[in-house]
Amino acid sequence: MPLDDRYQLAFRLYPYERSPDQDASAPVRHPVVIMGGGPIGVAAALDLGLQGIPVVLLDDHEGVGQGSRAICFAKRTLEIAHRYGCAQPMLDKGVVWNLGKVFHDDRQVYEFNLLPEEGHRFPAFINLQQPYFERFLVERVRDAQAQGAPIELRGKNRVDAVEVRDDHVVLDITTPDGPYRISADWLIGCDGASSPLRKMMGLEFEGRVFEDNFLIADITMKADFPTERWFWFEPHFKSGDSALLHKQPDGVWRIDFQLGWDIDRTEELKEENVRRRLDAMLGPDVEYELVWTSIYTFQCRRMKKFRHGRVIFAGDAAHQVSPFGARGANSGIQDVDNLGWKLGLVLNGTAPESLLDTYDLERRHGADENILNSSRSTDFITPKSKISHVFRNAVLDLAEHHAFARPLVNSGRLSVPCVYDGLPLNTVDALPEGPARTRPGASCPDAPLGHGFLLDHLGGGFVLLGVGTDVPDELEVDGVTLPGLSVPAEGDIKDRYLGNAESAVYLIRPDQHVAARWPAYDNAMVRAALARAIGKD
Repeated sequence: MPLDDRYQLAFRLYPYERSPDQDASAPVRHPVVIMGGGPIGVAAALDLGLQGIPVVLLDDHEGVGQGSRAICFAKRTLEIAHRYGCAQPMLDKGVVWNLGKVFHDDRQVYEFNLLPEEGHRFPAFINLQQPYFERFLVERVRDAQAQGAPIELRGKNRVDAVEVRDDHVVLDITTPDGPYRISADWLIGCDGASSPLRKMMGLEFEGRVFEDNFLIADITMKADFPTERWFWFEPHFKSGDSALLHKQPDGVWRIDFQLGWDIDRTEELKEENVRRRLDAMLGPDVEYELVWTSIYTFQCRRMKKFRHGRVIFAGDAAHQVSPFGARGANSGIQDVDNLGWKLGLVLNGTAPESLLDTYDLERRHGADENILNSSRSTDFITPKSKISHVFRNAVLDLAEHHAFARPLVNSGRLSVPCVYDGLPLNTVDALPEGPARTRPGASCPDAPLGHGFLLDHLGGGFVLLGVGTDVPDELEVDGVTLPGLSVPAEGDIKDRYLGNAESAVYLIRPDQHVAARWPAYDNAMVRAALARAIGKD
């Protein structure tokens, strides 16, 4: 389907320009090179560049790809983008939603609210076409460059070969002006699900490909549907075995239809056949225009390891999940959030190289969690036997009348931040009366603080947080400056960080995950926990 003009707004964001590296007599060596200019690659460049780390991003295109693709961006992704300085335009442009509804045939089974509590800067989700999300990231890169951030975006620079050596990587690159070579201390692969880098290195995915196909149709229409996520099992309009409806900016709506396995993709993508399904769903009185269509197959797979010496993979290049649950782009941004501070500490000499092994460990843990949830969603949406189909429908019937059955309904468990339970950097929990939601390994929930929010004060470095007790204003530990933040035990902060404890001290990582917590400040314990968190224990 031809691309609608609205998606050209973010196209060719970094047109090809000749680099001095192309005229060098020997390959120029860079601290970090990123392969792939999608949202994950640009976010990684922004994260590192804002730390003052020189980074070169190579993209075989000159900006964003075609089609809306990812549209659901979660609260945690917005919190990370806010730390980078680009969340507000995303929020301004995006369609905010917290409420979802589940239907079976023509009946509403139940509805759910993904963020029923107050006291958060951001909503549970916004819907925003991926080209806009990428454009806002690139615009923030341009602002950072103007302020001196050492970030370089090179469009029309296609990597054709890599040679991985003990302490660096050599890259062969093709441009409109011909080939050239550079080398990198570290190479980050963010080049998508088909990852040429992964193939160059002879690395494979492990996991499942589900035998079903789904049609995406993005349309513009004038209709009275509310700003909610609607999901139908066995919809009465018979356009597919299941269907999903989401509102996007610019009057665009995302509709997914489950088609089954044995289909003719070319036939299904013909405009008259797409319209036949849409007409049955929307009725004869709704006028609409097709914007973009595609067919996808569920895949829940990942690489065995995300780090291979000086090469590190992130986003879809490292792992894939089904779209239901919005776990693709959101988990990729969490990869960047985890990797950025660790690579920064390694590059500035504060942390040993082995700290990067914890990126591999923690984000494989996150990928496995996403794959588990995504696989369960897919199995529920696409039952593979008569018995599982009967069971699925019995659960839907029960859920219509009984709350206990509703957690069993799975139309796509929606993305939430990964908790790194029990992993090496997050093992000290001396606050048994503290809330489970802020246990070591968990991301910090936001809460109002003064005229702003708590996460604003946590920033992007290590922080020592005292709740209802004082902590030192600043500590120097193993080359890390650890600022202290003492806040009163009241309101949402008390509920989210104290629980039944009288006071609490938290060591917060640069990615705003909890590394350790105690009932009171203890200098020796804090120092030991920080040493562990930077890989020196």
